[in-house]
Amino acid sequence: MDKKDINRLKIVLIQKGKTKKWLAEQLGVNPSNVSRWTTNESQPSIETFIKMSRVLNVDIRALLNLEEDTM
Repeated sequence: MDKKDINRLKIVLIQKGKTKKWLAEQLGVNPSNVSRWTTNESQPSIETFIKMSRVLNVDIRALLNLEEDTM
């Protein structure tokens, strides 16, 4: 089964001019976790998605790839 890009975190970080390290510091998580999220190797919890949307000042839907072919 192919890996699907569930989140758009990498894109949003680029758009906001923020780094993975910065986001990890804001969330109080290990930078390697953020790295795995940006490559869609793993996914954060819904609570973490909510925190990310707040610190990045974006609607939570901006962090999710809602295209049907990714599900």
